[in-house]
Amino acid sequence: MAECYYELRLQINPNMEDLISEIFFENFDCEGIVLAEETYKDLEMVSTTEGTLRIFLKNEYEDQEDSYEDLKYDIENVLDLSREEFLSRGLTDEDLGSWDFTLEKKNNEDWSKKWKESWDVTHVTDKVAVVPDWIEYSPKPDEIIIKLEPGCAFGTGTHQTTQLCMKALEKYMKQGDKVADIGMGSGILSILAKKLGASYVYGCDTDDTVIDVAIQNAEKNSVQCTFELGSADKIEDKFDFVCANILHFVLAEIMEDLKNIMKPNALMSLSGILDEKKQMVIDAYERVGLELVEEIHQDQWTSFVVRNKEI
Repeated sequence: MAECYYELRLQINPNMEDLISEIFFENFDCEGIVLAEETYKDLEMVSTTEGTLRIFLKNEYEDQEDSYEDLKYDIENVLDLSREEFLSRGLTDEDLGSWDFTLEKKNNEDWSKKWKESWDVTHVTDKVAVVPDWIEYSPKPDEIIIKLEPGCAFGTGTHQTTQLCMKALEKYMKQGDKVADIGMGSGILSILAKKLGASYVYGCDTDDTVIDVAIQNAEKNSVQCTFELGSADKIEDKFDFVCANILHFVLAEIMEDLKNIMKPNALMSLSGILDEKKQMVIDAYERVGLELVEEIHQDQWTSFVVRNKEI
């Protein structure tokens, strides 16, 4: 075991938490990320770390003396390349935030537990709750419980975009539906679909680091789902319900592929869309002939439920 770990504090636009967190899960040995932490006194919030990611990184460098400078250099390099890519795909500097950061080397004492301290049960709806794996929780009658270990992959149930998809699944998915979860991350939407009565659930993601995590989460929740590395353009099957919780510009790019995996009259939940970016997604689903069923909002996020009106 390494003698130390590193805590990175990164300044971001809080709307981009999941997008920027993914950079570190994909490029570094990242054990967990803490998003906004809030402190309350007399029921009023007196401080918040919103806009600062706390990122816990393992020390895997052979030369311990130079590990700080090596890691800092690698972080700067990865952030520069990632920012350039995001800007080329239509995001702005304001969308992303400053990305100024501090890096601190810390002793290894119980560090792997520190990022868990701010997590609690998330009640997505009256019927659905997401419970961190280490928390004991007694469900209400008929409540659906999803057990996850937050921090190891995306879609932990706390982010608004995930909750919007979960609400759409609960409202629109029918018993016996075949469901596809595109960009499944932690597998939370797939797990919920199965617990809601889906006959078959298929999830795919372009990040190979999340496949095993999703499989483990499905096993933890005693459900069977099929998870693979891939994207919508490689799928030949057709589905009754599709979830796509991905950023707006990716949704716009792959909308034709998403439509192609929908059965006639199938429904799809599109999420991951900032309010001010929603027109890009509207233009994309209208262009491929999908029709709007419902537009749903939560905080600054929008999601759409759309139908494949082809017979």
